[in-house]
Amino acid sequence: MDLKMWLLGISALALAALGSGCGGGSSSTQPQQQQQTASAFVIATDAPLPSVVSFQVDITGLTVSDGVNPPVSILSNTQTVDFARLNGLKTLLDINTIPAGTYTTVNVTLANPEIGYLNVTNPQTNPPTRPTITTLNSTTTPPVSLTTSSLTITLASPLVVNSGDIDGLKFDFDLRKSILVDQNGQITGMVTPNLDLEAITPSDADAYIDEFDAGVVSIDTSGNSFVIQGPRGHQFTVNVNGQTEWENSESLANLTSTSIVQISGTLDRTSGAILADTVAILSQDGFYAGGLVTYVDPPTGQASDFDLYVRSVLPSGTGFASGQISTITLTGNEKFFIYWWHLRFPSFLFNSSLMVPGQRVTIGGPFSNGAVTVKRVVLRHEGHTGAWVVGSTDAGAGTFQFDSTGLAGVLFNGPVTVYTTPFTVFKGGLTGLGGLTGNSAIPLRVVGLVLKDPISSQPVFVAHSVELLPN
Repeated sequence: MDLKMWLLGISALALAALGSGCGGGSSSTQPQQQQQTASAFVIATDAPLPSVVSFQVDITGLTVSDGVNPPVSILSNTQTVDFARLNGLKTLLDINTIPAGTYTTVNVTLANPEIGYLNVTNPQTNPPTRPTITTLNSTTTPPVSLTTSSLTITLASPLVVNSGDIDGLKFDFDLRKSILVDQNGQITGMVTPNLDLEAITPSDADAYIDEFDAGVVSIDTSGNSFVIQGPRGHQFTVNVNGQTEWENSESLANLTSTSIVQISGTLDRTSGAILADTVAILSQDGFYAGGLVTYVDPPTGQASDFDLYVRSVLPSGTGFASGQISTITLTGNEKFFIYWWHLRFPSFLFNSSLMVPGQRVTIGGPFSNGAVTVKRVVLRHEGHTGAWVVGSTDAGAGTFQFDSTGLAGVLFNGPVTVYTTPFTVFKGGLTGLGGLTGNSAIPLRVVGLVLKDPISSQPVFVAHSVELLPN
């Protein structure tokens, strides 16, 4: 059978690149005309720079080589990826077919880098000033350019792509080391790609798809499945079962051909279908936009509008201002949801009175004449890189203080309280809150939900994972 190659992107709001994995099995490489086909997948990630909200680059080529036969492309066409869109989360990019074999090197070609960063002035004024966005590219001052556009990387462990199976690569783009700054911390415009690629398999933790947004094409209720089409036109089958969690008490019966969904789950290593753990309907009207809340108006009480730095839009090509900050009007008729809210804190909810800068949300509704009429607002997981605040751990309350040094840190105005739960996963050598102690700051990545404390009106973090990072 065909072996499919899939691209997974670990996005990074705070721009940090991490991950590990290994290829499985072994296979001798035969001339390609004699080979069977097999599957491979790729994961991408990055690392934190304060205020940077976007690092977009075209991946114009991605090939693997066995050292004997001609290199094999694992990218169907140019992919434009915003490596700053997420941090500590993984999203599916694409699936392609490649010959079975053992691959030892990867060549990556890149083009057209762009950097977007927030301008935040007087954040502590009352009311604060609305942030603006600046985008740097090849025509701006300073211009953005790559010091090299082609890199060949030798894999520490070969990518072994077996017939009838799915195997892959993790693509690690460390923006913290790649985007060069001067002695004053100002962006110079020079980008030296710092990449690390590792072979992984679908059973590895790093192969889990934390989120994938796509439009629904068709529904098979009797077969407990539906077909989606992603941002780049590729279609995927999604299988659901009795263990699949549907957000907002919806189900397969609620899906239509105008639904846009978010999915979490794994890939079936023989069929390539997505096995969904969680499904949420982001829009029932054929349009959604997602990004970062940068301003809420008014800052307290029920919001009448908010500013959204737009990072993703479906369908693409609508003309909606992706890459810009748009003011989103609220009428009071919207439905507010929290994605993947496994543990409900009664005091922490999400509605138009509990929006706060730094939250990652999507909006869904009818789109016409360049504007969207919002029907759904969904709060989503996000990642932040920063440091544990010395002496802040409260084991009894399950909390600690976290100073985010990444992009949303410029919106938080200081450390935030992180709440851990029985569902919080500790990574990187941490086994629990007991590891957060000592007399010096500890570098961490926290992934979870940013909520507004209804009493203090300050942002708080409910952690899905807490990861110890290398210094």
